[in-house]
Order: sequence, then C-alpha cells, then structure tokens
Amino acid sequence: MHLIQKYFPNLTEIQFKQFEALQGLYEDWNAQINVISRKDIESLYLHHVLHSLSIAKLIQFQDGAKILDIGTGGGFPGIPLAILFPEVTFHLVDSINKKLKVVNGVAESLGLENVYTTHARAETIEGQYDFIISRAVTTMPVFVSWIKNRVAKKNTHALKNGILYLKGGDLTEELKTYSKVTLYDLSAFFEDEFFETKKIVHLPLKYKG
Repeated sequence: MHLIQKYFPNLTEIQFKQFEALQGLYEDWNAQINVISRKDIESLYLHHVLHSLSIAKLIQFQDGAKILDIGTGGGFPGIPLAILFPEVTFHLVDSINKKLKVVNGVAESLGLENVYTTHARAETIEGQYDFIISRAVTTMPVFVSWIKNRVAKKNTHALKNGILYLKGGDLTEELKTYSKVTLYDLSAFFEDEFFETKKIVHLPLKYKG
C-alpha cells in the first residue's frame, strides 16, 4: 500500500480502505480461481494495481465518462481505476467467465457501484465509450479491429477519445501503421525498475456511427 500512497497521496479515506483491501481479496479469490500467478500475488500493488493506475498519471477521467476494459482478466486495469474515479463508469469484459466471477466478487466486496461486467468476446460488445483500455491482450491491429466502432463521438478530455493500452517492449513494428499514436514511458511516472520498459499507448480513434 505504501506504493499507492507514495504516488497517489490524495486518496479519500474510502479509497484508501478499498485499495488496502485488495491484497486480501485477491489472495482469497486466487486460492479458488487462479487469475494471478503466485509470484505476482506477492507483488500485487506494484505489478497490477500501480501498473493499472499509470493511466491516471496520464489522464484524469471526467465525471460521467464511460470506459471499456477489454480482456480485464482479474480486473486490471479496470478495478483500480474504478476505485480512483468513483464517478466514472467502467465496463469490464472478458471471454473467460470464471475470471469475471473474481472481478464481480472483488467489486461487490469493495462496494464499487461504478463497475459492471460482461462475459463476451470483445468484438460483440456494443455501445459507445470515451476510452477503451487494456493490458496487452493482443497486437494493436487486432485490438483495433475488435473495438473500432465503440468510440464515442464527443471528446471531453485533454486526450482524444480512443485506446489507452498498457504494453511493454519494442512496439515499433506493431505500431508503424498508426500515424497518430503516442507512447508514454511509465518510467516518467514511477521510479520503480518494474516500469522501465513499460508504456501507455494512446491511439485516438474517430467515431464511426
């Protein structure tokens, strides 16, 4: 928890308690349904929670915004961001239903009323969203093909509506066809070695009705 407090010192008492509860909740759920490796569960706040919250270092979601989290797995990046932005709606989607059982259990225990889930393939999701977020579920061209019609028309944020993708390594080849893509190094936000090669990829996408 000291990591979260270090980088996000202005949490409310409720948010602090919600973040603090994550370790025990994920340990309990992980014993039933394995969504996080044993090694990673010991580094939950660094590898999963803080990694998810890097998006909040880049952009402050406006109240009333709608965010779609594709391939959420155990609830990342959606759950930590939902704690940080209680007035923003987060739609967490995964094709594996048992993972969503964990997500729903965690969200219910935390009292998160701004999270809802759908068991489905990404390309079947309907609706319009300000941003589509994810943690490296596939290559960018495939991901764009899944969600290209899901971006809301009206921009209300400093960044243009589109994709916010958490990914590491050399992305030159994967992103070469996207002229408007911007990469943000997480090492600019966090000093921990874990983030040295990790990035947020912002790809603005135009609304298609």
